Amino acid sequence: MFKGRPAADKCSMTRCDYGTDVDFGALCVAQSKAFMKLGGELELFTTVTGLKRDRDGKSWIVTVKSNDLGSGKRQIRSKFVFVGAGGWALLMLQMSGIPEIKGFLGFPISGEFLVCQKEELAAQHMSKVYGKAAIGAPPMSVPHMDSRIIGGKKMILFGPFAGFSPRYLKTGSLLDLIKAVKYHNLIPAAAAGLQNLDLTIYLIKQLAATKAQKLGQLQVFFPEAKAEDWTLQTAGQRVQIMKKDAQKWGVLQFGTEVVHSADGSMCGLLGASPGASTAVQVALDVIRECFPDRMDEWTPEIKKMIESYGSKLSVDGARASRISKETAKLLNIKAMP
Repeated sequence: MFKGRPAADKCSMTRCDYGTDVDFGALCVAQSKAFMKLGGELELFTTVTGLKRDRDGKSWIVTVKSNDLGSGKRQIRSKFVFVGAGGWALLMLQMSGIPEIKGFLGFPISGEFLVCQKEELAAQHMSKVYGKAAIGAPPMSVPHMDSRIIGGKKMILFGPFAGFSPRYLKTGSLLDLIKAVKYHNLIPAAAAGLQNLDLTIYLIKQLAATKAQKLGQLQVFFPEAKAEDWTLQTAGQRVQIMKKDAQKWGVLQFGTEVVHSADGSMCGLLGASPGASTAVQVALDVIRECFPDRMDEWTPEIKKMIESYGSKLSVDGARASRISKETAKLLNIKAMP
């Protein structure tokens, strides 16, 4: 990052040597195997085409369609449904008809990254380096140069750059955005859009940016970056949530939104997908909101997994330090000061 940088350049960095990363792909496989070992049934290559309450009002009927050479459509009955379908969660929750989803609309934004797979360059960069977001840019657009291992191959990613597609999933339908527009979310969406015109301008500039301009942003991090070493790749879809608000009519929601039915039988996640820093908290929020009558029973077990659950480490320095040291020892990393 400093090779080829002018000596007069003013550059300041803060290093965090106790940071860790999470391989969510490996974690998903491990959790799926544990789920099946406990008796759960995992179905792949299926699409939910219907979601409605059963006549008894106490369970849900989920209609699924096989996407491979299976047996076509069939129905599954369940007392509890969790919707973790990424951007498509909004359409599924609308399909369910729960009143709590009214007023929500999702605006899809695709993410692009410059990718370098050149071995000698990838070997030189062993960290994740964040910069500062441009004025008017959303918080999830903070530029960073990131060392990654994908499919066993070490590479460097730089971005993100915003793009646009009406799909709610990378492989979704071009009609996803249109299908999500309802009478109850038009005003909140319009209000949120008018209050965030700077984001609209930012998105237009990102869409109009050429690869050369994007390479110029990379060269702020890596002065000697060459166009022939980097390719532009579309990563995935982010569906930014707009929702109704009592004071502002509508707001643009950053972060993850947990939406659940009044009886706790249906729950889904909207907005930005929870990363390593928030995934545990979001999971606890889901459990607490949907199973309040079981929390007294489950709390002792949760505390075995999360010792600090139910307490504030910010007011108990000694305990925070001890947990940090024990965690660092477990992960074989340096403890937080």
